[in-house]
Formats: sequence, C-alpha cells, structure tokens
Amino acid sequence: MSEIVELLDSSAIALDHEADDWREAIRFAGSLIEKSDACTEQYTQSMINSVEKNGPYIVVAPGFAFAHARPSEAVHRTAMSWVRLKTPVEFGHAKNDAVSLVVALAAHDDSAHTKAMQQLAKVLGAPKKRAALDQAATPEEVLAILDGAPAGRQASHPNSQDESTARSGAAADQQTQTTTNKILTVCGNGLGTSLFLKNTLEQVLDHWGWGSYITVEATDTISAKGKAKEADLILTSGEIARTLGDLGIPVKVIENFTSTAELDAVLRDSYDV
Repeated sequence: MSEIVELLDSSAIALDHEADDWREAIRFAGSLIEKSDACTEQYTQSMINSVEKNGPYIVVAPGFAFAHARPSEAVHRTAMSWVRLKTPVEFGHAKNDAVSLVVALAAHDDSAHTKAMQQLAKVLGAPKKRAALDQAATPEEVLAILDGAPAGRQASHPNSQDESTARSGAAADQQTQTTTNKILTVCGNGLGTSLFLKNTLEQVLDHWGWGSYITVEATDTISAKGKAKEADLILTSGEIARTLGDLGIPVKVIENFTSTAELDAVLRDSYDV
C-alpha cells in the first residue's frame, strides 16, 4: 500500500463537489479531514488564512491546489482529503487557474507525510494518471490509481535530451568547484508545496546524474531568508518570491511544480548547462 493511500481514507474523497469559491472549496476539503477527527475546524481555517496571507501559492499545477498549513495542536494525526470539483473555481493564480482538484493535508509533524508528497507529485505530473483521476467514478477508483504510484524518487523525464546526461559528470564536477551545490525550494509553510517542488527537482537532477552533487532542501519563507547565503538559488512560486524579496541569490519562479520540463529549463539556465 502506498503512503498516499495510508493517509487518504475513502470517506475523505469527494467527487464532483460544488463550491462557490476557493474558500468554500478549502473549507469543504478540511471538513472531510475533521470528520475523521484528524484535525479541528481551527486547522481548516488556518489553511484558508495561509492563502489570504501568502496568495494562491498553493495552486502548484494547472487545475490543482494543495491546501495545507503549519503543524499545530489542531492536528491530531496526519491525514489527507481529496476533492474533485464539478465546476472549477478561481483561486487568483495567474497561470494555473481555474482549479478543479483540491487536495488538503493536515500534517502532525514535518516529516510523516514526505513520501506521500513525493508519490502525489509524481502521479499528478503524469498526464495519463491525472486524466484517469479526473475521470474516476468512485473513491475506490481514486485510491486504486493512487496506490499504483511508484514510491520515492525515480529518474524519469519527458525530454529526449540525453546528451545532457553524458555531459553531467564533468559539469557537476565543475559546479562542485564554483557553487554551494544547494538549492532551496520554498513555500509559506515549508512542508507542502515546497516538497512537491523538491521532488520534481530531484527527478530532474537524477536524470542528469547530478543527484549526488546537489542538495535540495524544502523550507519556509522565514527560514529561507536565513539560509539563502548557503544556496545557489531558490525555486518558488511568484507569490512567495515577492514575499522573499532580494536575498542576494537568484530566485526563480516556477509555475508548474509537477513539470520536469519546466524545472529542466530553469536548471539549464541557472547552471549554464
């Protein structure tokens, strides 16, 4: 059984739900977790407050929002909910609106959900699986599709530029001499969307053969400001980039956190590959 399925009960899956706006969509997603006593209404409100404060940074891919907030006493155990909307709603994201899928996470700590996030990012980044999830008729079908997701990091990539892999060893050696070999992926809380981005980035690094040369750390906005001097660059959303401001290192805006092609292009530009 995959880590996603362990955290997502069939009773927390709603298909073709109607929501008037993004707040109602998140509130409903949170209520499904509340019903299992995994969190309280206070945590659901925290997810809404996070978007009100930081903007629609949780809309990490076209049509997909990943609602979450910081771990707190309002979370009793780590759990997820899955809400497919009958009518997509606007979150205010410049590129990825409108949203038809809202996945909510209540995390009891910073690490219990890490593997589940890796798997979820990989599933949603695969067009065929995303299409199957959009067409699933029952919660059981959703779980079956999610349970077929491979665990952990895998070296897969949509591009056919294999010449980069042949050059990667020498290029990585050069980067070792001239950079800190660390990349920060940043979100408002450091445990949700930043993990999505971290996983996709690691897929690209593995494809290049750079996985053992560059460290990727998922972190929050406050910590990122203190850690910036340790890193080559920061990858994040447009909303979080504006919050971070000028940190003295490149801050690259990523539109689709599940797109290996977009991350590939950003890395090529950043490391002059």
